[in-house]
Amino acid sequence: MIIAIDGPTASGKGTVAAGVARHYGLKRLDTGALYRAVGLAVLDAGGDPADVDQAVAAAETLDLAAIDEHRIRSSAVGLAASKVASISAVRAALLRAQRSFAADPAGAVLDGRDIATVICPDADVKLFVTASLNARTQRRLAELQKRGEAIDFETLKAQIAERDERDMGRSEAPLRQAPGAHLLDTTSLSIEAAVVAACQIIDAALARPRA
Repeated sequence: MIIAIDGPTASGKGTVAAGVARHYGLKRLDTGALYRAVGLAVLDAGGDPADVDQAVAAAETLDLAAIDEHRIRSSAVGLAASKVASISAVRAALLRAQRSFAADPAGAVLDGRDIATVICPDADVKLFVTASLNARTQRRLAELQKRGEAIDFETLKAQIAERDERDMGRSEAPLRQAPGAHLLDTTSLSIEAAVVAACQIIDAALARPRA
């Protein structure tokens, strides 16, 4: 069983994906972490995430086992990730790794921005997780403050809006709700409630015969 979960920054898709994976006993891949890791690698090398050659080189040498989950979660790396993600050759380099992960007969949960549209268009269940811009900003602000990163609400809100625009406006694999994807708005939901709602959607979808 393959479950594809897409959505914008801080919508809760990663939290939902982790909960869904635990519930169904499936492995999970946070594909956004791959792009964040590529963006971080370029920044660490003193490069420009928008530079095609630098970004592609980082993607082709990415070591999934060496991804620093703490460092990739900064706001600066988030912006870098959206820049490298708009580069076709970077997406091609990471596409193979993502599809290989999803091909495991044991099944998988993948979350990102183009899972249901590009990576796994034939997924058994597709979810599009969203939330209001204010709610997403507040969530990410709390996360960054917990990490000790100083940023104000309006600045962060502008950064998230900028990333939304870049992710939805890119020519290749733009962020959008895939045909057949179930919408889950987490604006007013707790973590537990969002996971429960996702599992209810998945159970109902699996109970229906596929065309």
